[in-house]
Amino acid sequence: MARLNLNQDSKYFIVRGTHSLKIRGFSSTKGIGIGECISSDIFSVGGHLWQIEFYPDGRTVHASGDIYASLFIRLVSKCEGGVEAYFKYVLLDPSGNKWLKRRDGKFTLKAQWGYEDLYKRTELETSHFIKDDCLTIQCTVSVVKTFISLPLSDLGQIYGQLLESKEGSDVSFEVEGETFYAHKIILSTRSPVFKAQFFGPLKEENTQFIRIEEMQAPVFKAILQFIYCDVIPDVGEELAGLETTIMIQHLLAAADRYGIERLRSLCELRLCENLDIDTVASSLALAEQHGCFQLKLMCLEFIGFPEHLEGVMRTNGFKNLKENYPAVIVDLLESIARAKGYTCITYGQEN
Repeated sequence: MARLNLNQDSKYFIVRGTHSLKIRGFSSTKGIGIGECISSDIFSVGGHLWQIEFYPDGRTVHASGDIYASLFIRLVSKCEGGVEAYFKYVLLDPSGNKWLKRRDGKFTLKAQWGYEDLYKRTELETSHFIKDDCLTIQCTVSVVKTFISLPLSDLGQIYGQLLESKEGSDVSFEVEGETFYAHKIILSTRSPVFKAQFFGPLKEENTQFIRIEEMQAPVFKAILQFIYCDVIPDVGEELAGLETTIMIQHLLAAADRYGIERLRSLCELRLCENLDIDTVASSLALAEQHGCFQLKLMCLEFIGFPEHLEGVMRTNGFKNLKENYPAVIVDLLESIARAKGYTCITYGQEN
């Protein structure tokens, strides 16, 4: 019976099978002649056909002049280039106990492989392997197979080319005087907002041309690229004067606007990984506005460090926090107090 063993860390797997050859009337094989063999039934392992060949009087004349039994495995099916495999031969005693005679490494087999001098004939005849004039030989074949090489998915590249070519587009967007062409069905599959806009019961009358307000053209272009390709584009190429962090902030707001949760989470992660004194206050305001809990915690912790606080308080982003998000300032004070080991109790304000 064949068994499949997968090697998860490599590009190969092993198919293993075991077959037994039982020789009854072993004594009658004496004198059968050099080069004459007793063959097992043909069996299959790893998509190839195999056969055990036992030569009681040896396959060839031994150099010592003594008679040695020979044992070989034959690749019956044709395979150009050979088969990479491991082989193990075992002689079984009458009780079924396995006595390992020889174990082999890995070989590339094209026709036949084995041992010319498996056992001296006279010693084999008197060994404990023979009982009631019967000899059992077990052979295990382990065929090394390579995984089918699958090409990387090019779906994102294909859809990206579709977006760039404008082929088959059925909707256009105007953003800051720049026109973008897209496909309603693709936009709808990635954004519930677009789906409602194009196909919902309250869909707009004119869905062939849409003017986008309160969004910068590079940001909308990045949104389209993510929808089609499922990756955040290299914003360094789309900045149009914006710094990278500011661009990601705009992209997060746009993702939230169109309900693209994966993009929203990726932007939140990117902002958490790139906090700095100049932009952390604006990121905190963004987190509060769009319900980004993890980003808010990271910003509060960052600002709470003494070496950061004074610099952050001098930024325009912090002034915006004080004017428009007073509750966040309270959260900040509580965060700083907790960091210093104090308990901060707030009176007269609902959370």
